[in-house]
Amino acid sequence: MKIIDHITNAQGKTLFSFELLPPAKGQGIQNIFQTMDELMEFKPPFIDVTYHREDYLYKQHPNGLLERVSYRKRPGTVAICAAIMNKYKVDAVPHLICGGFTKEETENALIDLDFLGIDNVLVLRGDARKGDADFIPTEGGHAYATDLLQQVKDMNDGKYLHEDITTSSKTDFCIGVAGYPEKHFEAPNAQADFKWLKKKVDMGAEFIVTQMFFNVERYKEFVTKCREHDIHVPIIPGLKPLTTKKQLITLPRIFHLDIPEELSEAVEGCKNNAEVRQVGEEWLVNQCRELIAFGAPVLHFYTMSNPGPTKNIVQQLA
Repeated sequence: MKIIDHITNAQGKTLFSFELLPPAKGQGIQNIFQTMDELMEFKPPFIDVTYHREDYLYKQHPNGLLERVSYRKRPGTVAICAAIMNKYKVDAVPHLICGGFTKEETENALIDLDFLGIDNVLVLRGDARKGDADFIPTEGGHAYATDLLQQVKDMNDGKYLHEDITTSSKTDFCIGVAGYPEKHFEAPNAQADFKWLKKKVDMGAEFIVTQMFFNVERYKEFVTKCREHDIHVPIIPGLKPLTTKKQLITLPRIFHLDIPEELSEAVEGCKNNAEVRQVGEEWLVNQCRELIAFGAPVLHFYTMSNPGPTKNIVQQLA
């Protein structure tokens, strides 16, 4: 079922959904199943599975020369989605990213997803490789999320890459995109950010999932501004609790977000990470209650495949 249909069928009730990381190469899928087992009591209508671009390893040869080798640390997104749908009878939403994939590879992945009966995709540009100062597109791939979105939309219209395919069947993906309550770090200003988000919706995006945030007012303002810019699709807040002191530094640096002073001071006053986790969970429970009161259609938790903190939070809300 499509995400927008899940939301419509909920008739105003806030749903819970979760995002999982594929296991690192060489690990089995059992950790995914263990995480799912922990979270299924909350009846999620859908589960997101992230996609990760390739990185580079440097292997040293006996002669001392270094060879750069392309390496994908967390493969398996499409297969994990299929396994989740088969085992748990819940919709899976694979992320699609620009980096690391050619247009041909993207088309083939979309064909696989269509054959598997997967109805939803989340279209993202993706991150830069570690060591790259900026996002560098893959040769033969897409540079922007709008380009990737257009390819998905073309397939929904029966248009494939090669002109000799004239009797193509149409896919029917429900397309989601990312939103940034605190502005995408590469946008010169908030107005430009809304302009590009509006373009994605006009192109065919049917729902928005936000970057994580720790101030509910930012989400409320973002939703209000979206509506003022004629963006009327569902806006799903992305959420994650603080669990370590280190995240006071890493999350703002990686995700370009602000942590409210009240929360940062409470975390800094903790003696250990067990206390940080308690503070982070309490903060997020209060966030979630505000979001439910505001009418958020879904609370989407970035679990990082660690279900414990998310389970503690949702149990207080369900």
